[in-house]
Amino acid sequence: MKTGGGNRVARKPRSKEPRSSIAIKRAYDKPTPQDGLRILVDRLWPRGLSKAELKLDAWPRALAPSTALRKWYGHKPQRFVEFGRRYTAELARCPDQLEALRATIKRHAATLITATH
Repeated sequence: MKTGGGNRVARKPRSKEPRSSIAIKRAYDKPTPQDGLRILVDRLWPRGLSKAELKLDAWPRALAPSTALRKWYGHKPQRFVEFGRRYTAELARCPDQLEALRATIKRHAATLITATH
């Protein structure tokens, strides 16, 4: 919609529902109440940690990068863009699990937990 001196775009009214916030945290950092839902996003369990220490709400292993992709990537920064493309393709193959995770964190604070640096 155009009004007196500039271009403006009509926006949808903001929802009064709380929005989700997502943080990332290492598995070896202590859990805090601010973490909200704690979701492990690694395919492998972090070494040396018990279930009680990790205090997870979910571990959707099917959504973690495949072992082959993880090994190919090898945490080499120059491969990150391609890793992202390949991982997105992997996620596209499990839409039901991805939608279930989205529904779980909708309108909640959530922290994605990983053992990687």
